[in-house]
Amino acid sequence: MSKFWSSLVSELQPYVPGEQPKMANLVKLNTNENPFGPSPKVIEAIKSELNENLRLYPDPEGLALKQAIARYYGVTAKQVFVGNGSDEVLAHVFQGLLKHDKPILFPDITYSFYPVYCGLYQIESNVIPLTESFEINPEDYKQPNGGIIFPNPNAPTGRYLGLEHVEDILKANPDSVVVVDEAYVDFGGETAIALVDKYPNLLVSQTLSKARSLAGLRAGFAVGNEELIEALNRVKDSFNSYPLDRLALVGSIAAFEDEEWFEASRQGVISERDRVTAELERLGFDVLPSKANFVFARHPEHAGADLAARLREQGVIVRHFNKPRISEFLRITIGTAEQNDALLKQLRAL
Repeated sequence: MSKFWSSLVSELQPYVPGEQPKMANLVKLNTNENPFGPSPKVIEAIKSELNENLRLYPDPEGLALKQAIARYYGVTAKQVFVGNGSDEVLAHVFQGLLKHDKPILFPDITYSFYPVYCGLYQIESNVIPLTESFEINPEDYKQPNGGIIFPNPNAPTGRYLGLEHVEDILKANPDSVVVVDEAYVDFGGETAIALVDKYPNLLVSQTLSKARSLAGLRAGFAVGNEELIEALNRVKDSFNSYPLDRLALVGSIAAFEDEEWFEASRQGVISERDRVTAELERLGFDVLPSKANFVFARHPEHAGADLAARLREQGVIVRHFNKPRISEFLRITIGTAEQNDALLKQLRAL
């Protein structure tokens, strides 16, 4: 601890991102990156923007991107907020919409940035346990709160909550903001964006990092009632008026315009996920039903930490969480067919 740190900094427990190892010939299945590259139209759009205009600031509102997102989802541009990855969007959500007198609610097994944001912004929270089958029970969220947030599909479990159950939570909490974090929804789920006009307390966040294969570009967005979006804009303009650079803006717009590539990419991941799930089950793994670009699996005869370590020795990296209830599980990103074959080959040998 440095004498120059504030008391808040000394108490923070920062988020730990997935490892980005520098090893050669690595089968990297630990950070939920899309195994297929971004749309060629994205690359061309970025190349066309590499000119003298880089001396100029980008549009602080990102209006053209908001309009592209609005067209895609059938909402208005005023219902869209854009930011530097969904992590920044969520950071603004916590500060602008979830900081109230009552504690917020989120699952005990969930995206580990949520408790980090609570620590950073000094927000009280109540952690709601998932069921024995690692599902969200809407009945558990019918209690006093200052807001609710959960991923759908959940991370790291991959389990999906149907929109009828999301509506149960929304109806039970008309005076609280309900944030549905849809980072992985395009791999088999149905977005809750269709509900934003019906429920003024609903905010849906998404990212271009996963299904649109732009993790390196850092672009995310939220869709909701104009009043909620205005709160996010007020926080953004008190923090960083230019969260998305010129390359990110044009690349993100191109990603939404190439529907053919997007569909082929996500279907490729879904197909490989189903194949990997079936093969893991043949090897005796218990695999949770997943609507994400990863699977969450455990083996009754092998400790999760040991499996992760032994795979690493063979050049295959998966994610292991040394946390209560899930320490026996591995979170395995779905890679290319060749990467997945390499994983399965090593597991068979083990």
